Amino acid sequence: MKRFLLFSVFLAACVSVRAQDVRSPSSGQTVYLPVYSSMVFGNLSRGGVPSRVLLSAMVNVRNTDPSRTIRLTSVKYHDSTGKLLREYLKAPADVAPLSTREFFVELHDDAGGAGASFLVRWQAQTPVSPPLLEAIHANLDSARGVVFVTQGVPVLSP
Repeated sequence: MKRFLLFSVFLAACVSVRAQDVRSPSSGQTVYLPVYSSMVFGNLSRGGVPSRVLLSAMVNVRNTDPSRTIRLTSVKYHDSTGKLLREYLKAPADVAPLSTREFFVELHDDAGGAGASFLVRWQAQTPVSPPLLEAIHANLDSARGVVFVTQGVPVLSP
């Protein structure tokens, strides 16, 4: 079990580490981050329903700029239909150079479904290295440990 868990964490880390182009400096973006509060697996039951496992998600907003602060202006969590479930920020929040801000979706919170997402808006006073947004999904409650990572992509602001 312990070896499988370590292998799963190692595999998730390897999959998320890949060569990326240097991103152009920006003074703000809206970033879409896919998040899974549950996932289906295995075979269909006799009733035609697949097995389902709940997942927690740790959302990280990493300021990759070594010298300038960014400001988070909105961190919204949406379900599989696009319905807003929660705004995580009550007021704008600064993220210092090379620091990280975390947001957590609990394991028992399955309202988002398999197609949940975060929309994160950030801004800076001058162009900066854009932040890295990742969600680490996990369920380590059973003999089948599940761990994987998703990354955000910039989208056009509505």
